[in-house]
Amino acid sequence: MDVSCLLNPGITIFGFTIYYYAIIIVCGIILATIVVAFLFKRRNIPVDWTLDLLICILPIGIIGARTYYCAFYGNMSEWIHFRSGGLAIYGGIIGGAIGVVLFCIIHKINFFRVADCLLPGVILAQGIGRWGNFANQEAYGNLVTNPKLQWFPYAVFIDEEGAWFQATFFYESLSCLIIFAILFTFAWKFRKKPSGLVFAGYFILYGIERAIVEGLRSDSLMVGNVRVSQALSIVLILGGVAVILMQMYLNRKKYGSCFGAAVGEPLAIMPKLYTKEQLRKMEESRLAKEKAAKEKAAREAAAAQNTPANGESNTPQGGASAEAQSNTAQGGASAEAQSNTAQGGASAEEQTKEE
Repeated sequence: MDVSCLLNPGITIFGFTIYYYAIIIVCGIILATIVVAFLFKRRNIPVDWTLDLLICILPIGIIGARTYYCAFYGNMSEWIHFRSGGLAIYGGIIGGAIGVVLFCIIHKINFFRVADCLLPGVILAQGIGRWGNFANQEAYGNLVTNPKLQWFPYAVFIDEEGAWFQATFFYESLSCLIIFAILFTFAWKFRKKPSGLVFAGYFILYGIERAIVEGLRSDSLMVGNVRVSQALSIVLILGGVAVILMQMYLNRKKYGSCFGAAVGEPLAIMPKLYTKEQLRKMEESRLAKEKAAKEKAAREAAAAQNTPANGESNTPQGGASAEAQSNTAQGGASAEAQSNTAQGGASAEEQTKEE
């Protein structure tokens, strides 16, 4: 079998090879970005900021991953040769953390609030990215000599070695997907203070998983008898526990409760944040409503002034009408008196004639 065609397989376009490893990593990044966008919306952070976050963390994260690999596994003189391979996840985490700090400074937002939305996406990308190790036939475990155990996914056949080895990349991929499900569900459902619980959960769960799987790998970086990644995993676990205790203590001190708030706003997703464009539109809407309210008040005031004026103009007319009615009545009485006088005169004349 030609082993060379199995190493770093990929798609060749116009003489340029795009390796499957890179394609898988990019797919992981895309899915992670979608997850972060959903969590941003769920936790009242503008979805538009997802792209800003990606721009901040992706370049620095790649630089960190490459630098860590060359410093501990390779040679710094080969740093610029990215296509020769070599990225380390711990370097990526350190670089990504620096990118998050930069993002938080730009948008003036709490670091832990952003990290709680980011890290479920990160662990998903890690779970998908581990299949790039399968494409490259790397990051495998110990030799498997028992024929009964030479089956995938327990073991994987490495063409270059011509033997079966533990499929540690698969163990880690499956573990990362389980951790993703836990962290995403927690971030979606639990929105009370303090922020940083998802962040700490990532450190603890991934630290435990990596410490276990690293013990099975055959390509671990060693310092004496100590596996460097296992030592860092223990640091992650302790750091995650420390973050939880610190955030609970600070939240209790400020809000009277370890979770939520006895006094004040209990949710970690508040206040709701807006982009500059959203704030501009909200301000325009507010001014438009104020203008409409002032115009309505002016119309009501003008209507109130016109109502008494109509009442005053009706009063003289009513008086004149009453006076006319009085005169009519008086005229009628006078005419009746005259008629009675005439009748009386005629009657007296008739009596005189008879006499």
